[in-house]
Amino acid sequence: MKSSDLFATAKTLMPGGVSSPVRAIKPYPFYTAHASGSHLTTVDGSVFIDCCMAYGPLILGHAHPRIRKAIELQLESGWLYGTPSPLEPMFAKMITGDHKGMDMVRFVSSGSEATMAAIRLARGFTGKKDIVKIEGGFHGAHDAVLVKAGSGATTLGVPDSAGVLSDLVAHTRQVSYNDPEALEALLKVNTDIAALIIEPVLGNLGPILPKDNYLRDIREITRAHDVLLIFDEVITGYRLGIGGAQELYDIRPDLTTLGKIIGGGLPIGAFGGRREIMELVAPQGPVYQAGTFSGNPLSLTAGIATLEWLHEDPTLYRDLDEKTRILEESLDTVHTGSFIRLGSMFKWFFRNEPPKNYSEVKECDTVSFSRFWKRMQDNGIFLPPSQFETNFLSSAHSDQDLATLAQVYKKCLSE
Repeated sequence: MKSSDLFATAKTLMPGGVSSPVRAIKPYPFYTAHASGSHLTTVDGSVFIDCCMAYGPLILGHAHPRIRKAIELQLESGWLYGTPSPLEPMFAKMITGDHKGMDMVRFVSSGSEATMAAIRLARGFTGKKDIVKIEGGFHGAHDAVLVKAGSGATTLGVPDSAGVLSDLVAHTRQVSYNDPEALEALLKVNTDIAALIIEPVLGNLGPILPKDNYLRDIREITRAHDVLLIFDEVITGYRLGIGGAQELYDIRPDLTTLGKIIGGGLPIGAFGGRREIMELVAPQGPVYQAGTFSGNPLSLTAGIATLEWLHEDPTLYRDLDEKTRILEESLDTVHTGSFIRLGSMFKWFFRNEPPKNYSEVKECDTVSFSRFWKRMQDNGIFLPPSQFETNFLSSAHSDQDLATLAQVYKKCLSE
């Protein structure tokens, strides 16, 4: 059955024909038949070099043999218990050992669930009502963070979805990324803020990188105002190295959320932090959080196998960084936009100067991006279908993949 036929059927059975809005590609999305390494093969027989990598989880590529073997072995022992398993303390020890500020961790089933629980925990610990998020920062699709970026640095939240109550998101304030002065100004006049939640590197906009001492500044500001700092590392966790962005930039947040890579390609999320905060989580404390699939044995097995591989390969992160550097240098002669990269995260922005925040990202030429994206797909490259999503490389992308990527990028940008 062709992708067009599958989508026609799906539209009658599923809202928009998809399970997540970003997959709603016009006129219809392609349907993947199978994937291996750095490539996707569609039901129509097309083969793509994949630079989406399931939006970040697949740092080792599709269907990695070691991850597959670990999952197969776990299947023989069962895939859902409803009880604790030995995998939980084993994985918890690995994750807390990799994050200096994470004394304890709770496993959940998605990144959205992790950020929702972390915000609830921050409010429970501090006794305060409001939170601050960064304009354009994405922390899942739950009500408290599903808020549009305001025109001013300290505007009250406006619901970004029907069904989200205005009086709920009135407790969500926003400030611009790379603007510590705006955060300082907000915290001076509002003493009821429990936490700042932030992607240390804005992954859902680009990536957008922190400038100068920005992350260190907001750590000092939040500490001075008795506000918890939550690093949302669902994307950057284990993507930028062991310990994520907080290790790379030497910042210790109060709480951290993880997802994507720690599941090895299976659904997972986690939140963790200082012991005195985490001990408030039920059943040890009064902040309730629960989930039937939390600590799922298959997800933990895949995650353990992934983290073991990342620890065992001392050159992996260096090699990933080298791949995006090679791609960047191959585009030196192209002057129709700007290229941003960090480790294996990268993006071509249709804006002459690299954007530093949400307002500048919104200045990008999205019409040109759409034409470029379609040309890339026509030439066998699958990118996330938005100017506002990060591209990813994996350890499975070969030298030949890189050569093809560079060639196709230059061709499509020049057109």
